[in-house]
Parts: sequence; C-alpha cells; structure tokens
Amino acid sequence: VQLVESGGGLVQHGASLRLSCAASGGTFSIYAMGWFRQAPGKEREFVAAISRSGGRTSYADSVKGRFTISRDNAKSTLYLQMNSLKPEDTAVYFCAASQYTNVLTPPPAEVGAYDYWGQGTQVTVSS
Repeated sequence: VQLVESGGGLVQHGASLRLSCAASGGTFSIYAMGWFRQAPGKEREFVAAISRSGGRTSYADSVKGRFTISRDNAKSTLYLQMNSLKPEDTAVYFCAASQYTNVLTPPPAEVGAYDYWGQGTQVTVSS
C-alpha cells in the first residue's frame, strides 16, 4: 500500500490543522493506521493510532485532548485533526499502515509495529 500525506504547513501557536493521508494500492480497511512525527535531531515518535474499523483509538500523552485521529474507509483516507497547536508540535508528520492482527484495537505505539510509511508532511508552529 502507498501512503501520501498532505495538509501540513506553517501556523501560529493555538491554531488548528488537519492532516490527511491517502492510501492506494491495497485494501485500506484491512490495515490499522497510525500517525508518527519526527522533529530535527530526535527519534520518530508515536502520535496516534486507530483500529481497522475506526472503533478504537490511542494517543500519546502529549497530544491527548488536542489531536483526533479518524479514518474514512470508503475514501481510503486517514486524518489527524490537530487543535491548540504548540511550538513543540513542530515536526515532520508521517502516516503509517500496520498489518496488526488484532482487528479490535490499535497497534502498539512503536515504529516497529507498522509496515508501510508515507513520505511525511511538515508542520511548523510558530510561537
């Protein structure tokens, strides 16, 4: 499956952005999905994940209550709604697909749990 992110940009502290991730080349609904981010000089870190059906989600503590992950299986698209953005949210954001076998829950919050990755989209939050 191929993944292409979009929706990044430069925004001010407190603003909102919605990232999208369009999937192609596979059956989107069989993959659990996640968002990760990577700031300069730092390791890639987990942001949010969603189960195959969209019924279960998980979030990093740093974004809980501000970010919302969702998916539209009919459109083969994953979303990340980001509200109340902070300068520390500045990073390249990646979407990822997992062949995680548990259909009811999101995958573990780790890079190794995901099999396919997009190229990333830059999010910059100014103070």
